[in-house]
Amino acid sequence: MEVNGTATILSSAYLAVEFVDSVLPDNPLQEPLKDAWNHMLQNYSKFQIATWGSLIVHELIYFLFCLPGFIFQFLPFMQKYKIQSDKPETWEKQWKCFKMLLFNHFCIQLPLICGTFYFTEFFSIPYDWDSIPRWPYVMAQCFGCAVIEDTWHYFLHRALHHRRIYKHIHKVHHDFTAPFGMQAEYAHPAETLILGAGFFIGIMLFCNHVILLWAWVTFRLLETIDVHSGYDIPLNPLHLIPFYAGARFHDFHHMNFVGNYGSTFTWWDRLFNTDSQFNKHYTNNKAVKTD
Repeated sequence: MEVNGTATILSSAYLAVEFVDSVLPDNPLQEPLKDAWNHMLQNYSKFQIATWGSLIVHELIYFLFCLPGFIFQFLPFMQKYKIQSDKPETWEKQWKCFKMLLFNHFCIQLPLICGTFYFTEFFSIPYDWDSIPRWPYVMAQCFGCAVIEDTWHYFLHRALHHRRIYKHIHKVHHDFTAPFGMQAEYAHPAETLILGAGFFIGIMLFCNHVILLWAWVTFRLLETIDVHSGYDIPLNPLHLIPFYAGARFHDFHHMNFVGNYGSTFTWWDRLFNTDSQFNKHYTNNKAVKTD
């Protein structure tokens, strides 16, 4: 019964995506993108695309998404959106974070990225333009990856907070009680591997084209940099995602070192009541403001 139920849910999701895809207009940028993609295929090998292409996508996307938060610290009118306004960023903290990032990106993550080509070959994942799924399917696959990664992250992240192992691994990520965007991947190498493993589970289940690797990297980096940004920006389009955690939710975790263990969504914290302190804190704050 459980298998049949899961199959029904997946079938319904697929039909919903098909319907959305059928009513959307054609992408006006499709032809330029097609020419650029085919140019890449003609001039670079699959190994170069999978390895160096993935590294370039990761580095460009990461620091591009970090840039707005970095600029915000110099804009006085943005400080009203800073969650912990009494703890401004400092050059010392940012430099410390940047050095750790370079180590993690090139000594931990790059060796893993080097396995991307062999992963795509083993599972016969295509690279050609004609096999690229339309973007509603890619978005649906990214959402599926996010659900799986969030589940992995919640339980492993919560385990890393256990008093017997916290100081050995996860304490590094909590060096900064007021997070900023660049700190999203600032972590102990062991944590990078432990929590990072959740990133690959969805890929192994859903990946049907190399483009999904890059789309999922982009979405995951956008999400994790946003929740670590330290700024609760109004009209944030990511808040349109159902049960999206957001910066205020995760910022509370860094401020208090407990609760709010989910990475993208709030449902596991709600189910296990690990967001109770967060809810109590902001309920009291609203009451004070009302008074």
